Amino acid sequence: MLFASLYIIVCSARNRLRVRLRRLREPRYLFGAIAGAAYFYFTFFARMRAGSGRRRSASGPPPAMLSALAASGPAVAGLLLMVGTAVVSVLPVRSSLLVVSEAEIQFLFPAPVSRQQLLLHRILRSQLGILFGVVVFSIFMPSTSGFTRLRTGIAMWLLFATGKIYAAGISLARTRLAVAASSARRAAWTPVVVLVAALAIVGTSLARAFVGRPVESVQDALTRLSEVASSPPVRIVLFPFVALVRPRFAPWPWPSVRSLVPAAPVLAATIAWVLRTDEGFEDAASEASARQAAALKALSAPAPTARATGWTLGLTGPTEGVFLWKNAMQVLRATTGIALFRYFVPLAVVAVSISAGLMSASRARGAGMTFCTIAVGIAAFTVILGPQVVRSDLRDDLRHLELLKTWPLRPAAVIRGEMLFPGALLTGAAWLALACATILSAAGFPQLSLGWRLSFATSALLLAPALIFAQLTVHNAAAVLFPAWVPLGNSRPRGIDAMGQRLILLGAVLLSLLVMMTPGVLVGAILWLALYRFLGAAVLIPAAAICLGIVSIEVLTVTEALGPAYEKLDALSIERSE
Repeated sequence: MLFASLYIIVCSARNRLRVRLRRLREPRYLFGAIAGAAYFYFTFFARMRAGSGRRRSASGPPPAMLSALAASGPAVAGLLLMVGTAVVSVLPVRSSLLVVSEAEIQFLFPAPVSRQQLLLHRILRSQLGILFGVVVFSIFMPSTSGFTRLRTGIAMWLLFATGKIYAAGISLARTRLAVAASSARRAAWTPVVVLVAALAIVGTSLARAFVGRPVESVQDALTRLSEVASSPPVRIVLFPFVALVRPRFAPWPWPSVRSLVPAAPVLAATIAWVLRTDEGFEDAASEASARQAAALKALSAPAPTARATGWTLGLTGPTEGVFLWKNAMQVLRATTGIALFRYFVPLAVVAVSISAGLMSASRARGAGMTFCTIAVGIAAFTVILGPQVVRSDLRDDLRHLELLKTWPLRPAAVIRGEMLFPGALLTGAAWLALACATILSAAGFPQLSLGWRLSFATSALLLAPALIFAQLTVHNAAAVLFPAWVPLGNSRPRGIDAMGQRLILLGAVLLSLLVMMTPGVLVGAILWLALYRFLGAAVLIPAAAICLGIVSIEVLTVTEALGPAYEKLDALSIERSE
């Protein structure tokens, strides 16, 4: 079974790589791969080369601090690892190692192989993702030595592999607790009891070292930790945890190689323990797979539930209102949006208003400045990146293009109607954040007068829908003109080429946004130069209003121009999710 597992893993990885390489024959994936590779190069490799010289000339910590870190580093890391292991053992976490695919359920479960062999296959299969992540991290880590990268990669693989296998063992042990046999229940409780006893021993030693003796410096704290770790009971308790983290601290080459000797038995013992708890493997694997499938299904296409919304679609009205109502009902019924709009938003406004009044009365400028900065950041994120996140428009409804094209509606009205709800939702969120920032503006921007703060706030309220609807226009235009480049719904294709496609689309959206905003900004600037002498800060408001009007005309013009392209849109040109 070992060679069969290796054969399945190698063939699966090879076929997945072939699919990724084969689709590079299409220009959009090829350009995406080039953009993704350039992004990785300029983000990581170029910065690493530029920063290597600065790291050589930078002064490091004092020698005493370095020696203290070298002495206590494994003990501190082992202690943290033990605490993390205890948390994983207590919390109801599920291991992804037990999630099996449909092919494995159909072909391997009925096969003449034992449960231990199936578990061993899943353990081997899980190492592929860990190795890939470790290799990527080792390549991109800020280091100039190849041996340092190799040492870090081996240490991380040992730690992550052991942790993943241990989490699977905890999930299997929980399954064994329902077994009637007392021996099985004792075997399931044994690791938990041993871990609790180890925490008690280490906690008692730490209390003796720190309680009643104030810590004078970081070096003093590290020295005490080293003394605690060197005591015989704590050394025995922390041995498996320290053995797993010591390869990260040992220098290359021979100390690092010798540190692998005690770490390997810890990994082997974890694997042996998991293989002995194989009685509940099928139940745990089926439960974990069903849970993940349900989560993926809910993420990709949330099932709407019928609930009262208090909003009925009228029998008459403009075409755009139909899509506004449809997208609103889709979001509200697929999420808890009703509670959000009915309860959270009013409570947020009231809470921020009361907090602003209390802070103003108590002169709490620091807290007010912090909350004002947070509100401004939320507004900026909503305006700039919100249209990328909220996709309840043509980017989602392209999946139902066959149905949409049977409706006797004007194409321009369909495109504008698809944009209305996400635009209104994002505009409302941005206005709420801007209102909160305006309430707290006295603390956040004390150098500005009241007139300037109100002018900035009003102009921001006017420019927010202009920026949002301009981006939505570009996104929906891309969905009409280049439907194969647009992921459908919440699907996210994986790979460097898919990431490069998203980068290209983001760049195109930002460039198009700049083009659409330029006429309004120019007219607003002319109005500023002409009327600033007479109106002062208030000139920002008519300038922003004119910019909003110009962008609105551009949105109407673009949506009308997209009508013929929508009519020619072919359902076969849309790439379905993987």
